[in-house]
Amino acid sequence: MDNVSGRCACFARTLERRAALKVCLGIALGLHFVRPAGVAAVDPKDERPQDGDRLVFADGERAGQVIASADLPVGGPRVMAFPMAPATRLVRDGSRLNKVLVVHLDPGTLGEETQARAADGIVAYSAICTHQGCEAMAWDDATKTVWCPCHDSKYNPRDNGRVVAGPAPRRLATLPLKLVDGVLTVAGGFSGPVGGQTH
Repeated sequence: MDNVSGRCACFARTLERRAALKVCLGIALGLHFVRPAGVAAVDPKDERPQDGDRLVFADGERAGQVIASADLPVGGPRVMAFPMAPATRLVRDGSRLNKVLVVHLDPGTLGEETQARAADGIVAYSAICTHQGCEAMAWDDATKTVWCPCHDSKYNPRDNGRVVAGPAPRRLATLPLKLVDGVLTVAGGFSGPVGGQTH
């Protein structure tokens, strides 16, 4: 009798271990597919510009259309743009931090670092002021500078978005460009942080 009850107890422990292993395996597999609390899915429209994205007009009659180099006269004015994923044609306009200011300048007037990120004189910068995050970036045609009328910060687009006036604490982040079949195409991510001191 003792031998039988011992076998039964051993068998019961084996079943308990198997059941426990199945439960652990189930939990582990379940956790693999569950998003941790507080981690939200990133909307593809919010994703930052990516290498290969095309730039499209952000507003106006041509909003959503790709920007060709021929659309931008040398010397300005600036154009506002958003990146667009070429395969899906999804415009990444879900975040205002993706808005890009584009201007065509004389390549001979660009600093060395600026020229390395430009496409035939066309430069692109974050359209969000680094002071307090205004996006009302204007073009000062007289000085050929980018101007934020909120607090009068000015940036030099020929010198890597350097601050030349006002309270802005840092330069505008550059978005490197290349031309693909004459279309403005993103050549990498922003060169630095995007947004103002409050972001």
